[in-house]
Formats: sequence, structure tokens, C-alpha cells
Amino acid sequence: MNTKLLRLLEEDCTLTTGQLAAMADMPEEEVKAAVKKYEDDKVILGYKAIVDWDRTNLEAVTALIEVKVTPQRGEGFDRVAERIYQYDEVESVYLMSGAFDLTVIISGRTLKEVAQFVGERLAPLEGVTGTATHFILRKYKEKHLIFKKQEKQERELIFT
Repeated sequence: MNTKLLRLLEEDCTLTTGQLAAMADMPEEEVKAAVKKYEDDKVILGYKAIVDWDRTNLEAVTALIEVKVTPQRGEGFDRVAERIYQYDEVESVYLMSGAFDLTVIISGRTLKEVAQFVGERLAPLEGVTGTATHFILRKYKEKHLIFKKQEKQERELIFT
């Protein structure tokens, strides 16, 4: 397993095969074969863009939800986690140590939409015994990418 190649792809999946070959010090055909194998073996699960939604005209809300779960006999937390990650709103689900069992990251268009998801779909699930929802107010960094602050527009001061 070529961890250097995987790290390069994780950092910037838009690099060409030629660029990857040069940076990983590998022949281009070997890079193509390795990437194909990683995709086939599900080492590489997919390629996604990270969007700074604050720079668009679209409203978006992201929430981190801590979920308490009663583990299922013989399945632990897996069954509940699998039911949760089926929802389109759910971006990520993690098994955690600490006071809560699962952390769920979801996105929606409005606070109300997220609240409805938690109250009507997540909290009532069998095995879920409690939730705590935290709304993300601003993203500073995600997946090693820094979200730059928008430039403040200079306004002309008018005194009367």
C-alpha cells in the first residue's frame, strides 16, 4: 500500500496521473493501476468537493448531534448507526467515547428543517435514548482546508 500516493490524493484529488506520478516518484502506469486497485478495493471510497456555502447565495445549516444509544445484543451500536446513516441529511456518523455514543453531522436548509429531522426522525428511532444538537456557527477549517473570511466591503461614510 502506497501511503504517499494515498495522502497526495486525499490532499488534492484533482491532481492528474502525471502529477501524482512525479510527486510520488512512481511511473505513471503504476499510479493508474494503484488508484484503480484502491477504488476497486474500496480503499478510496469516492471523490468530493468541499464547498464554502457561506460564499454562495444558498442558505445552509450544519449541526453536530450527540446521540445516546442503547446497544443491541450481538450488534452493539452498528444497527442504530446503519439506520441513521441511511438518511440523506446525514453527512457523517461516528462511534464515540465519552458521554454520548454516536456523533451525527447533518445539513439542512434551515434551523427548523434540522430541528424537525432530530425531533421527528432521529430521536424516535428504536435504541436512541437521547440527543443533544449543536449548530455549527462558522467553519474555520475542514479536511485540512481553511475557510477564509469574506472580505469586508468598504463602505463610504456619509455624514450629515
